Amino acid sequence: MDRPIDITIRRARQWRRALTIAGAIALVSAALLWLPALVSPTLSRARIRTAVVDIGPVEATITASGLVVPEVEQAIVSPVDARVLRILARPGAELKPGAPLVELDVSESRLAVEKLAQDLAIKENQQAQTRLTLEKQLIEINGQADVKGLQLESLRSQLERDRQLSSQGLLSQEQLKKSELAVSQAAIELKGLESSRDNARVATRTELEGLALEMAKLRKEETEARRQLDLASARADRSGVLTWALDQEGVQVRKGDVLARIADLSSFRVDATVSDVHARRLTPGLPVIVTVNDDRLEGSVGSVLPTVQNGAITVNVRLADRSSRLLRPNLRVDVQIVTARKPKTVRIKRGPFATGEGTQQVFVIQGDRAVRRPVQLGISSVDAVEIVQGLAPGDEAIISDMTDYARLREVRIR
Repeated sequence: MDRPIDITIRRARQWRRALTIAGAIALVSAALLWLPALVSPTLSRARIRTAVVDIGPVEATITASGLVVPEVEQAIVSPVDARVLRILARPGAELKPGAPLVELDVSESRLAVEKLAQDLAIKENQQAQTRLTLEKQLIEINGQADVKGLQLESLRSQLERDRQLSSQGLLSQEQLKKSELAVSQAAIELKGLESSRDNARVATRTELEGLALEMAKLRKEETEARRQLDLASARADRSGVLTWALDQEGVQVRKGDVLARIADLSSFRVDATVSDVHARRLTPGLPVIVTVNDDRLEGSVGSVLPTVQNGAITVNVRLADRSSRLLRPNLRVDVQIVTARKPKTVRIKRGPFATGEGTQQVFVIQGDRAVRRPVQLGISSVDAVEIVQGLAPGDEAIISDMTDYARLREVRIR
């Protein structure tokens, strides 16, 4: 038969159980209290970059790559279809006005000029013959008209005598009627000769005018053909440097084909390539900074080409110093197009933390911790970012990439 456990033993057991539970609760509480501090991420200052917020100017810029090209480059084209006989100048040669570049075989063009000259001579001969024919015809008509006029005068005199005789009863009415008909017939014939003379003059004048128009057209064609023949020598018409030229003799070129390119190396411009994402922000007149090695040249946007190629557009940059000694053809340069300027604003040094305008999470240094804070960013330049809201001058913030810690409220700094 079991005996009841002594009350003292039961109380001792209860105390031990209560102490065990209390110890477990204390350990759990201590863990909850100290564990976050033990497992909280820690960053070394040597691994991050920080910057202090200050006040100063900020320029919004678009970074692009540029190529230095001559501001004026002339293409020498072939004025005729011809064959290249000799290359007289090579790329890199300094040219003076009138310097020969390429010698072309212009025998066909010369034959064309001679043919036009012959056609013009034929038309001139034809015009002279037409004029002589008119003169001969007019002489014959005038002679016939003069004879007919004399006949008319004679018939009129005879008619007067016949009328006198008829009034005296010495001439019959039938004979008088014949005299009157002869006068009328001669008058009609004389009038017909005068009309023929006028018609001959009008017809000949019209024919001569048509020949004159054809001759004027032939003269223009001959003048143009001679001008193209003179240009076929392919000479430089300005001072400059030959940047490109045909390198093969004997090849056939067509009218309009480029034979050579002459550049004026006394002035340059920059052709910058910009992503078409920035197309709406680009307008002529925007300030531009061109970096050549460690030197900077100022300029402005001259024009923005409307075409898009491979997701990029071309911007022509007009330099303030177009004749700088730093410039040379085909030199690669860095271009910064200034789209906005603020002379005095809250700013911070630019870093990987800034991914664009708008609100972003930035870690601000507070003692040995970096606390996450929403910050609104504005325009940005190459080395600075505008702070619209969230930071004040004197605040120190991390400008390194903190994407891995974006979900944490704070990070310990050691």
